[in-house]
Amino acid sequence: MSDAFPRGRTAIVGAATFGIGKAPGFEASDLAAKASIAALAQAGLKPSDVDGLFFCHPTDTLGGLSFAQYLGIQPKFVDNNRLGGSSFQAYVELAAWLLAAGAIEVALIAYGSNQATASGKLVNTVRPMTYEAPYAPLNPVSSYALAAARYMHEFGARREQLGEVALAARGWAQLNPEAFKRDPLTMETYLASRMVSDPLSVLDCCLVTDGAGALVMTRTDRARDIAAKPVFVLGAASETTHREIAWMPDLTTTGAARAGARAYAQAGVKASDIDVAETYDAFTINTILFLEDLGFCPKGEGARFVEGGAIAPGGALPVNTHGGGLSCVHPGMNGIFTLIEAVRQLRGEGGDRQITGAKLALAHGNGGVLSSQSVVILGAPETL
Repeated sequence: MSDAFPRGRTAIVGAATFGIGKAPGFEASDLAAKASIAALAQAGLKPSDVDGLFFCHPTDTLGGLSFAQYLGIQPKFVDNNRLGGSSFQAYVELAAWLLAAGAIEVALIAYGSNQATASGKLVNTVRPMTYEAPYAPLNPVSSYALAAARYMHEFGARREQLGEVALAARGWAQLNPEAFKRDPLTMETYLASRMVSDPLSVLDCCLVTDGAGALVMTRTDRARDIAAKPVFVLGAASETTHREIAWMPDLTTTGAARAGARAYAQAGVKASDIDVAETYDAFTINTILFLEDLGFCPKGEGARFVEGGAIAPGGALPVNTHGGGLSCVHPGMNGIFTLIEAVRQLRGEGGDRQITGAKLALAHGNGGVLSSQSVVILGAPETL
């Protein structure tokens, strides 16, 4: 397959969430179905119009088949491949290729999880890591803590700079009525928070919530007829570097560097053109690493880049404008929510957190322990 991505030939015509926070009484597929019906309705579509289904279930390894049955559909193509939180950006990438080739007509990308009300903690379905298990890490947080410690050692970053990421996320969440954590957060509270895996404290870690999201894609020629505000897929690329953190080639550089470069090239834009960046913030160190790897600042400068509210409301670069995984929603995998927030910003549906004049957005996903990276560049009609 060449990297001649079908720039602008597909579009997102529906984007919806359901059950963010706590959703007692709903199973994972119930939540995903609610979001899916809402997303399809935005384009005047029904489940029976879907012939390409891309679905992640938190525990069912045949979740794609189960969800097709749940919706009462018989799609041509089903993908329930799971990369972790980057799965949804990878689904957009694959759906764009399939739609552009004429293999499918309508793609539904969906996810739902009730982990907060079902278990109250992160639901982990992966096998123990053979060579790391003897050291009893608190994974995934210990793997991210290792990357954070290395970054602080190499570049002299301080906990206060990690705290800037947490405070920025909370600032955006306070503008988002859908966000789960909206109470004020101060640097003093952050620094006093309970340590989980040094140097990461509980306020460096993402939330444990319920929640569901869904996206609907079709080709651009059809999108213009059925959607009031289609959002166009300009570029999408993925990279995988390792599974266990001990195998990561460089603890301070992720595959987002290569995936981002490819996605920018496909879209014909550069980082400085992006109006709003939605990056996968499972932990505070993530945002710093990804801002560097995605070209918003040089390697080693990310911690200084986020100082002084630079990524908070009113800052130089709007990042994770819904509040991210740190303060809005994280039901186990968060990538679909970075995509939905990017779509909402480009449609002008951000309410009090809307970025005026946003035309280009980056939606990033991260899977495993900095293992799988996927980047999608989305654009308003003016960018075609």
